[in-house]
Amino acid sequence: MILIFFSSEGWESWDVERRPLIPERMSVLIDEDLRFEDGPGMPRPTVAVNRWLRELPASGAPAPNSWENYARAIKEWMEFLTEHGVGLFDSRDRLKLGLSRYAEHRANGPLRQRFAASTWGQHMSILSMFYRWALEEGHAQAEPFTYKTARALFHGTGREVRVNLAVRRTPKPHVTIKYLEPDFTELFLNGLRGLTPDGALDTGYRGREVARNAAVGGLALATGLRLQEFTYLLTCEIPELPARPTLVPIPFPVPAGVTKGRKFRITWISYNALVAVHQYLELDRAAAADGSAWHPPRRWGEPLFVTASDARGQRRPPAVGHAHPGRATPAGRPYGRLVRAGAEGRWRAVHRVARGF
Repeated sequence: MILIFFSSEGWESWDVERRPLIPERMSVLIDEDLRFEDGPGMPRPTVAVNRWLRELPASGAPAPNSWENYARAIKEWMEFLTEHGVGLFDSRDRLKLGLSRYAEHRANGPLRQRFAASTWGQHMSILSMFYRWALEEGHAQAEPFTYKTARALFHGTGREVRVNLAVRRTPKPHVTIKYLEPDFTELFLNGLRGLTPDGALDTGYRGREVARNAAVGGLALATGLRLQEFTYLLTCEIPELPARPTLVPIPFPVPAGVTKGRKFRITWISYNALVAVHQYLELDRAAAADGSAWHPPRRWGEPLFVTASDARGQRRPPAVGHAHPGRATPAGRPYGRLVRAGAEGRWRAVHRVARGF
């Protein structure tokens, strides 16, 4: 089975009147023979699977990375069933036998095929979601899972939930956040700065952009931002420095355009880490970016034009208003968050505070 990702680039030449209603970067599953049906009115299971995948953005899974994870879980399940002569929408007895063999395979099979309990639980949750949808839509007559009813408590409020018996039970960790040791953090930042472990200049190091690397490394450690988030921050999205040094953490809004699932949130950053970022923006980055003749490639889509930007918003001609700093291109690519700034109308790569980090 083949997994591909949809792109609308060049759709005007596809002999269709309008752009297909398929989300950009949507996962698509295709059988090895590149066919979606066995005959007129005889669609293959991949047709239903692809329809379910296309509905994910409106079903609580807006992130392209989630679409890929869901598609890979279904793909591996379908390939395993096919290998053992079981259909995706077979009878309940056949599906339950297939699930039992699949559980044994993922727990005790070849090392490369084994799943940790958490990964297995994630796959079972995805398959359960798919089969519930397939039953509601009339594609399946049965599902392989057995459930029990349990009572969950949250903030003193209880409610009944369905528990999938195929999910392995795992011990609850005492804490879910792991912090780096201070000595390792210092060693890591010294390496980014091009320094030796004791803080002296490393004469054998010939790295580039050490000021940027150190500033962004400190930003990532202080805020806990994901790689995608700190890589594609706009310069205007960096909080302003307080008037005076403070030991109190400073709020750091994370725009929806770069977060996982497009969910806005607020994290925190230390004063010293924020000072290092501002020093980089005002000195090293300004020297590297000002006057640049760089222009965004056309394949990145239509950019967002602005003439001024700050922490509160942006000015977008011909109207003046708040253009969302977290906006992405129609294709949904984070690297498409481009602006055109400056009196000369030059393109600036201000969308990448940490480009290449």
